[in-house]
Amino acid sequence: MDTGVGNAIDKFTRHVGWSHPGGPKVETHAKDGEFVDLPYVVKGMDFSFSGIMSAAKQAYDDGTPVEDVCRGLEEHVFAMLTEVSERALSLTGSGQLVLGGGVAQNERLREMLATMCEQRGADFYAPEPRFLRDNAGMIAVLGAKMHAAGDTIDVADSAIDANFRPDQVPVTWRAAESFTADGDSVRAGEALKGAEATVTIEDDTVTKRREPRTYRHPELDERLRASRTRLEARLTSHARRAGVPTPVIRDIDVESGSLVFEAVGSADLRDALTEDRVRDVGRHLAAVHDAGFVHGDPTTRNVRVGARDGGTDRTYLIDFGLGYFTDDAEDYAMDLHVFDQSLTGTDDDAADLIAAAEDAYAEAATDPDPVLDRLREIEGRGRYQSG
Repeated sequence: MDTGVGNAIDKFTRHVGWSHPGGPKVETHAKDGEFVDLPYVVKGMDFSFSGIMSAAKQAYDDGTPVEDVCRGLEEHVFAMLTEVSERALSLTGSGQLVLGGGVAQNERLREMLATMCEQRGADFYAPEPRFLRDNAGMIAVLGAKMHAAGDTIDVADSAIDANFRPDQVPVTWRAAESFTADGDSVRAGEALKGAEATVTIEDDTVTKRREPRTYRHPELDERLRASRTRLEARLTSHARRAGVPTPVIRDIDVESGSLVFEAVGSADLRDALTEDRVRDVGRHLAAVHDAGFVHGDPTTRNVRVGARDGGTDRTYLIDFGLGYFTDDAEDYAMDLHVFDQSLTGTDDDAADLIAAAEDAYAEAATDPDPVLDRLREIEGRGRYQSG
């Protein structure tokens, strides 16, 4: 799990005056601390640590006991990592999660991931902490897969490139592997687990329930479930007013984290990818951005396509629970980046689809250039940097 969390935590521990490595010191102090509320930022399959680290430093400077700040850091940062891991399981249809990297030694992180996998019905694998000193194991596995696929490099061309990113490695072995996703995410009469909610469909009604996530601290879980339920209802309605096809909301219960929608589409975009539908998503994102908000998690599982009961074939945006109001080009670019990443994770040759989505966005958006420029910056640096 190469997430950058180790570097982020080290920034806080240096501020406190602790020597490297900071992770074990935070873990030790957190065991004696009380929960404190800090920023929680998840953007689809990405996250931001800048806001939470600034808040943690400020809390410490304001006199909050360092044990409490450490506890807050663990509960928020590791919950963010666990949520994104569950989102990856949902997007790929996988039922297995393997933990690696130096931060994977942390007892609380291991506990959260194990709890999430148990709640989801997935298998969780974590080596003994003594084998988790850094990411060398993941690099070795990647090298073995590349070698087995005949993807090798001459020694003369193998000089170290400090600017080379892991997501730039061409995936040449996937076609030889057997992989089957779990298909349509909404099937009649079944309860299906998405990234953060359970969805059921009966007749023409979809019920979405944000059930408690027991891996999260109860206070944090209650806050996230309530705020996301409210935002999903509000932004779904705003998107419809902006001309974007969305489900009609029929009921909302914030206390239980439940929403009732009309059923739309016949499949997830993930299972029915076409260039025209991808272009639709590009135009839809342009419309919500022009209206002053982001979707927050525009993956191929949060787009419904097709027609129901002889209706019109359309492309619908669903699940606005991670959205929010903003006029920041960086936030709009991140929406596009999440969708691009989702296409990459869905299709073995996604370059043309990504180009189609961005072309459609450029044609439909009122002022696309600042957003697309920021998108190129995000791709270059590899992570979201807004607090």
